[in-house]
Amino acid sequence: MSADAGGGPEVLWTPTPESIAASRLGQFAAWVADRRGLDLGGPADYDAIWRWSVDHLDQFWADVAAFTDVLPGVPDDRVLTRRAMPGAEWFPDVTLNYAEQALRHATDEHPALIAAAEDVEDVEIPWATLRGQVGAFAATLRRLGVRRGDRVAGYLPNVPEAVVAFLGAASIGAVWSSCAPDFGTRSVLDRFAQIEPVVLVAVDGYRFGGRTFDRREVVAELREALPSVRTTISVPRLHPGELPEGALAWAEAVAEPQDPVFEPLPFAAPLWIVFSSGTTGLPKGIVHGHGGVVLEQRKQMGLHIDVGPGDRLFWYASTAWIMWNIATSALLAGATVVVYDGAPTHPSVDVQFALAARTRLTFLGTSPGYLGACEKAGLRPGEDHDLSALRTIGVTGSPLPASTFRWVYDAVSPDVFLGSLSGGTDVATGFIGSSPLLPVTAGELQRPMLGVAAASWDEDGHPVVGELGELVVTEPMPSMPLYFWDDPDGVRYREAYFEPWPGVWRHGDWLEVTERGTCLITGRSDSTLNRGGVRMGTADIYAAVEAVPAVVDCVVLGVEQRDGGYWMPLFVQLAPGAELTPELEAEIRAAIRTNASPRHVPDEITVVPAVPHTRTGKRLEVPLKRLFQGVEPARALNVGAVDDAGAVEHFVELARARQAGR
Repeated sequence: MSADAGGGPEVLWTPTPESIAASRLGQFAAWVADRRGLDLGGPADYDAIWRWSVDHLDQFWADVAAFTDVLPGVPDDRVLTRRAMPGAEWFPDVTLNYAEQALRHATDEHPALIAAAEDVEDVEIPWATLRGQVGAFAATLRRLGVRRGDRVAGYLPNVPEAVVAFLGAASIGAVWSSCAPDFGTRSVLDRFAQIEPVVLVAVDGYRFGGRTFDRREVVAELREALPSVRTTISVPRLHPGELPEGALAWAEAVAEPQDPVFEPLPFAAPLWIVFSSGTTGLPKGIVHGHGGVVLEQRKQMGLHIDVGPGDRLFWYASTAWIMWNIATSALLAGATVVVYDGAPTHPSVDVQFALAARTRLTFLGTSPGYLGACEKAGLRPGEDHDLSALRTIGVTGSPLPASTFRWVYDAVSPDVFLGSLSGGTDVATGFIGSSPLLPVTAGELQRPMLGVAAASWDEDGHPVVGELGELVVTEPMPSMPLYFWDDPDGVRYREAYFEPWPGVWRHGDWLEVTERGTCLITGRSDSTLNRGGVRMGTADIYAAVEAVPAVVDCVVLGVEQRDGGYWMPLFVQLAPGAELTPELEAEIRAAIRTNASPRHVPDEITVVPAVPHTRTGKRLEVPLKRLFQGVEPARALNVGAVDDAGAVEHFVELARARQAGR
């Protein structure tokens, strides 16, 4: 449906009364209304249901826990016993275990996992096999002396071994953390050295884009630099039969399949440590709890994404991105999870749609960049592939342009439900997301998710509608971090989210709430890079570039484009007499690729006479980004607070030239 004559929303998909009644969210709304004797306007009135969910958090989360049978029978007054942010206390009297919840849906009818990769045939892994391997790995960890609270780290691609190792660690109460093998040694150590893992599960290499990448040397460097690691468990990918000296073979670690023994854990027991992008200094270790993740993901997967037993879900992600953790959490809902080890567009751009057809996906999760690449290539996946099983497409990581919304409904299917989501590593879920009760409009996210008191605030802390503001959350969520690693007094945690408004979560995204209640996320309001849906820190790039002798200073920007594109330039100040020759540019790019990752390599490198900073020495990343987004200099930054006004003027001229297309 096109926009109406009055310039209203361009509605691309509309739920029917039958689809609303069949959705899990519609069923939940009817169940709550009946259970509590509430008038919520009927299952189709999402706004009424959302308002009740944030006004009555204790009732809402008690009902989610009961509806999903995770924690039935918990009284309302034992759900949220301390409402503060940070420091909310959830379900203080209960125990549960993420791994036990994830493996409770064992059935012979549908597989637990489907493993796909660039170089091998798809393999289905039954629930019984997954349970047996998780039990075997957990027993191995216990035999190795791993105890509750110890850290188990994975240096792994998106393969079944990563799922088994994570669930095995979780089942005994050990804390999981992972990095993708495209990370260089320094970037991995910046993360793992903080948390001092006792076990390292590491792959010997990986394949990506038709090429092989040997990581044996990196693994050896990690083992040498992590004295806390008592045991390395080696996962063969490129060199089967070869075992590093002193390492334990993966095959031996899972050699004795058995039913897992699950450690009963408090709701707030730490489950995993994921890392912030590392924009300022070392990446922050964000600790999430078993209970909060279980409930948030049962809500997100079951009610918003609408998946459950019999569904097949895939989300393109690496083990360094929270979307890997979230996709794995579809196991909590009893869905089959498809894991894929490979490049997003190899051997052809339509590879993800080919995977959807081959594995009969009901839910395809991907990035705006991928859908945009398919659109630009003129692909018509609905004609080229059998997507008859595909019911929903989820997309997250960056804003999805209206044109790509239209392309999905034209070239993929007019009946598919396209859900654009916005959340964060910080909460392991979404803030703004999809609802099968509401229409899909081009270029817009549907609503804040249930139980998420999200709003847009201006710089004075007032809610705004119809204009850009800061995305804030004014009530606690159960999956907000328990704490940051090595932050005993909570100072870094409070600085990260609760400034400038104590007690209110400020996420760092620009949000506009329309008069109709729909939402637009236009990019980051901070300096975090967000390329291809993966958030990265600038600190990793600076550490690599500043090690190049010819570079005196540098600044990297992540600039969201109006057409949905993303431009990531690096500006370098060179030492006297140095020139940006092709050789020097290649050296800079190689340093970034080796010490950070290929994703960190900039789109272009430009020489500038100087890099401006604040008077306290911080690079002006956000103000400079805003210049390149077309914001007038007087609004983008305060020149009086800058150490070098001349350096700023040079960037102003560069931005104007780019805007003019010169």
